[in-house]
Amino acid sequence: MILVPDTSVVIDGRVTALIEQGEYRGATIIIPEAVFAELEAQANQGREIGFSGLSELQKLCRMKEDGLINLEYVGVRPKLEQVKLAGGGEIDSMIREVAITHNATFLTSDYVQAEVARAKGINVVFLRPEVTDNFAAPLLIDAFFDENTFAVYLKERVAPYARKGTIRESKLVTIRDAPATEYELRAIAQECLERAKRHPDGFVEVEMPGVTVSQIGSMRITTTRPPFSDGIEITIVRPTREVSFDSYNYAAALKERLNVGNGGMLIVGTPGSGKSTLEQNIATYLSAENYIVKTIESPRDLMVPDKITQYTALDGSISATGEVLTLLRPDYVVFDEMRRSEELAVFADLRLSGIRVIGGLHARSAPDALIRLASLVDLNLIPQIVATVVFVKDGDISELYSVSTVFGVPAALERIGDPQVRPIVRFTNIITGVVAAEAFRYEGEVTVTSGGGIHPAEQQAPSAAVQVINAVPAEVVETTATSVTESYEDDYMVDDDDASHIPPPIHTMPTYEVTGDNPAWVVLEKEIQKEISRFTEGEIIVRMINDTKAAVYIEDADVPAAIGKAGKNIAAVVSKVGIGIDVRPLSDLPGREVSTPVVPVGTSAAGAFKIRSEKKQLALICPEYSNKIVDLFSGKEYLFTATVDVRGEIHLARNSSIAMEMIRRYGAGEELKIRPVD
Repeated sequence: MILVPDTSVVIDGRVTALIEQGEYRGATIIIPEAVFAELEAQANQGREIGFSGLSELQKLCRMKEDGLINLEYVGVRPKLEQVKLAGGGEIDSMIREVAITHNATFLTSDYVQAEVARAKGINVVFLRPEVTDNFAAPLLIDAFFDENTFAVYLKERVAPYARKGTIRESKLVTIRDAPATEYELRAIAQECLERAKRHPDGFVEVEMPGVTVSQIGSMRITTTRPPFSDGIEITIVRPTREVSFDSYNYAAALKERLNVGNGGMLIVGTPGSGKSTLEQNIATYLSAENYIVKTIESPRDLMVPDKITQYTALDGSISATGEVLTLLRPDYVVFDEMRRSEELAVFADLRLSGIRVIGGLHARSAPDALIRLASLVDLNLIPQIVATVVFVKDGDISELYSVSTVFGVPAALERIGDPQVRPIVRFTNIITGVVAAEAFRYEGEVTVTSGGGIHPAEQQAPSAAVQVINAVPAEVVETTATSVTESYEDDYMVDDDDASHIPPPIHTMPTYEVTGDNPAWVVLEKEIQKEISRFTEGEIIVRMINDTKAAVYIEDADVPAAIGKAGKNIAAVVSKVGIGIDVRPLSDLPGREVSTPVVPVGTSAAGAFKIRSEKKQLALICPEYSNKIVDLFSGKEYLFTATVDVRGEIHLARNSSIAMEMIRRYGAGEELKIRPVD
């Protein structure tokens, strides 16, 4: 009997297992050179499956020496381009050609490979992945564990050591004196890989050059090898005890927040603090409460009921996984171990789409968590994305925080006498009511400070000029979930005929419901006026349009300087005050009237008139000269002649040279007057 195995059955050890069982003894085993090339390429990349396959070929050589089989190597070695295209079927095609040439039986555990071979008329034996192994049989790594061990660390040339105890109280101990050898670790890694592939609750999560992460039941096995690490290292982690959700501190308060479902939730703590254990307890609790729960994990190591589907990166992309989850419409998504900005972006996108999300984040404290969030997400979006932060320490809930935006003076700036009102993202302890951390913009940069341990009720009340609007409850002012696109459009709205090109605001502020006067606007207007005055010398009038936008009216000649080259100056002001600014000429101020100098003649004024600046025209108001023809002078210099209408007004186009000249001369303080034509 002639057999040609493909790479899949060589890697999983099925050929030698069948020979040992006596099924293929005396057969001729033909190994195509293409199999060698593929396994060698995988081994050179540091992939565990490559070493596993080469180990299987070595067993076949020993069986040949023992006279159990005949072994031949045939075919041509594939070129580098063909090895690179192995995923597209190039290597598989070469292996099938060997089976056809030698009229051999083709062995494979790859379903697609088997179907293609049958379509070509090849005699195929499809070896289905085994699920009948004795999975209770001990592994080599089991010898390193006892009932108190939850992590084992193995490295070549180093004595094995383990972490024993619990998360709250643990110690690192040496398991044996003899150091681990390279051969021993390769055997352990190969056994774990094969068991992970065959175990009903096992899978290979990550297979990258130098790294293999596999899951066998509740154990996560991470194997690293050169060139990624300086030697073979295997780390095995498993839970040592089941933790009841109700046994956590503040479990009742956390359940209340979960059932209300007010926004996203972050589980924060240092590595190994028990975040994942709490996440799986929350997921299990929510599933039992008839919520549809999904998870995003890489690797997938949360121990949750089968009712909860666990997802990983789709085609290597967490963003693609997030897009699929929006189609599935879950009630909750548990996002384990967010490490990169891409993952925070997916968390934010899911949350803003209306899905309730629970995510794990590494941080040492509440201020550190706020710093990480502010570095990856726009400051003003944080309260819309995260409503609750749970800090985990030593396997238990240490603190619960609510996240909100308030409008006032940060505690750190109040201590140094800075009265400027600005939006503040605040972490407040739900149990004690103490402010733990504050984030705000200062000098254009995001600053995170400790809350100083001050209860909001104990803080000194701000002056009337900086008090938050009365219609908002004093304890917490939360932002409303406004659309980012709408905020951008509102802040960058300019008139079509306005020659000023205002850059879009860098950040937007939350929108509050305002009833009556808002004293905070007064402070903002003064702050904007102060910042704009750095670039201008003339009059500045600031009018708040809403909480996210202000109109600034300045002298026509000062507009270019206020905006700056490519909008640099106004962009700096927008960044500092945190709201959008629309710069307009002072002459555009609706209803603005200015009086010309009055030339007294005895006790009366001769030739006095008023100027009213409108959007598209300049009106000279002189009702005493209605229906008359008049000359206009600057001192003794004649300017022009015009006819006054029945209402006593002369109208000039705003963009005309005459109107611009009038504005210039008035700004220069010249004596403008009207004299009727005799």
